[in-house]
Amino acid sequence: MFTLAFWKATAERSVRTFAQGTIGAISADQLGVLDVDWGQAASIGGLAAVLAILTAIATSGGTEGPGITETVAEPARPSRPTAV
Repeated sequence: MFTLAFWKATAERSVRTFAQGTIGAISADQLGVLDVDWGQAASIGGLAAVLAILTAIATSGGTEGPGITETVAEPARPSRPTAV
């Protein structure tokens, strides 16, 4: 949870979840694009994004990624040759 890779992956996941929640709210109304209550749709997407962030934090123990089964590792740094 204390790595940059974790927070990058968590941010990406929360943006995707926001979009999915907003689109789900829009399609659930079965209205045209001009008839959608955009404030309510954004509110539902925002709540979904907050829940995605909280889920990532709650499941961050043990792995470097934001999920239980996923690992986002920092890129390996090249090792320095040692003098013999």
